[in-house]
Amino acid sequence: DISPEDLKNELPERQPRFVVYSYKYLHDDGRVSYPLCFIFSSPVGCKPEQQMMYAGSKNKLVQTVELTKVFEIRNTEDLTEEWLREKLGFFR
Repeated sequence: DISPEDLKNELPERQPRFVVYSYKYLHDDGRVSYPLCFIFSSPVGCKPEQQMMYAGSKNKLVQTVELTKVFEIRNTEDLTEEWLREKLGFFR
């Protein structure tokens, strides 16, 4: 039970991370869903070796876990509720 903004504060600023996040999505018609989102955080300024290691394993992980809502951020400040809702709007 963490907001996207609180999650953003937990991510390191200079290290890549994989995050699987269940988000409470309120639809315009009042329905509620909990999409499972895979967020790959690869901040500018992290070591190239780390970026390559994470980027190289991302697709295999996504396929193995069968995730469909896959997003990438390069700046942790981008991870906001508005950003996530915009990304999820594509899947309606």
